[in-house]
Amino acid sequence: MDLHAYVRRARSGPCFVCAFLAGDPDYRHETVFEDEDHIAFLDRWPTVAGKVLVAPKAHVEHVVRDLDDEAYGQLMLFVREVALAVESVCGSERTYLYSLGSQQGNAHLHWHIAALPPGVPYEEQQFHALMTENGVLTPPPGQSAALAAHLGEAVRARGRLGGG
Repeated sequence: MDLHAYVRRARSGPCFVCAFLAGDPDYRHETVFEDEDHIAFLDRWPTVAGKVLVAPKAHVEHVVRDLDDEAYGQLMLFVREVALAVESVCGSERTYLYSLGSQQGNAHLHWHIAALPPGVPYEEQQFHALMTENGVLTPPPGQSAALAAHLGEAVRARGRLGGG
């Protein structure tokens, strides 16, 4: 992963979520699950296996101000259901949920779901495990699509979310 190119693209390129939803091939991700209002997809540069991003489909930028109570609750239910599916497929000692981005880059509201594998030494957990500067995983061709499909099946099997 070229971190400098990533930062340039995040700060000067189109909204990565909106470009992905519009089908821009430069912003392709493997879709895990979606409903009418939300989408879950694999992170292009995962630091742990099965790292998923969840975003509202509408271009929303602020994690608490831009959503009313109902929309926020629906988004958080979606995040939770996808996180539980990630845990069931990937296993985890702890599942990290966090929202990043800013007006300066990656402004579209999105949540990260990162399942910390069991047995990771304490010094390599928490922020260390999430930072691309410490390395990203590069799954072989086809593995990401298979993982996304498996995660999507796990979400559907839980039966709490509509969509597909």
